[in-house]
Amino acid sequence: MTPIDTVGAALAACRGRIDRVDARILLAEVIGRPASFLIAHPEAALTAAEQQRFSDWLTRREAGEPVAYLIGTREFYGRQFDVSPAVLIPRPETEGIVEIAREAFGLPPAAILDLGTGSGALAVTLALCWPQAAVTAVDRSSAALAVAKRNAQRLGAAVSFLESDWFGALPAAARFDLIVSNPPYVAEVDPHLSEGDVRFEPASALAAGADGLDDIRRIACDAPRYLRRGGCILIEHGYDQSDAVQAILSHAGFCRVRSWPDLAGILRVSGGWLDAAADEA
Repeated sequence: MTPIDTVGAALAACRGRIDRVDARILLAEVIGRPASFLIAHPEAALTAAEQQRFSDWLTRREAGEPVAYLIGTREFYGRQFDVSPAVLIPRPETEGIVEIAREAFGLPPAAILDLGTGSGALAVTLALCWPQAAVTAVDRSSAALAVAKRNAQRLGAAVSFLESDWFGALPAAARFDLIVSNPPYVAEVDPHLSEGDVRFEPASALAAGADGLDDIRRIACDAPRYLRRGGCILIEHGYDQSDAVQAILSHAGFCRVRSWPDLAGILRVSGGWLDAAADEA
């Protein structure tokens, strides 16, 4: 086995095994230095403990384990969030929900609900964007909530957390101006569930029935009972599900239903408003 006792040797050992960017991220984390240090100091020595840790991570990454789970963090909206195999790894397309929400409200929403919060990325980010808002985040996984609570505390976000299967444990009188969700939306038979990084993520946060829309149907059906009139719902979904999700939202009674594209131009978020002129339920 080729020694990996220096920065340069460690990076060389990764060639043909893992992506170059992944290798630099892992090694920078191991030695506690920025990635620029790796380029400038290939001769820098690694301790025996650093060599062992990097070798272990290299083997695990080569087997497909996500970088975010190995180093325990992932960036979302310019902040570092703790992650673990108990939560879905935050993705750039989910940041679109934050941007859309900020554009949709002239005045800050008074109350926000994040359904299926996972790492808490959405709830924490929205709470930091709107510190005066009362933000509630729910998840049915206690392990996920533990990660989300840790992120909120570390980043200084005021968020209330509740273990709940969607709206199940919310008080009947709870009302929100904005509901956001990145729910499971992959079909249970989708072959991508057995490929790449996704293999290591919690299946319960990814798959939702034969067409991937079971949880979105549940959310859309129950959401009007918890939204104030004039309130908005925003849901992330798959690249080819915008028409179906718009139909689900319209059927549930939402108006001004539309979809928004991500940076690649793919419609990845759909939402609608509860008619402000409608009678209270």
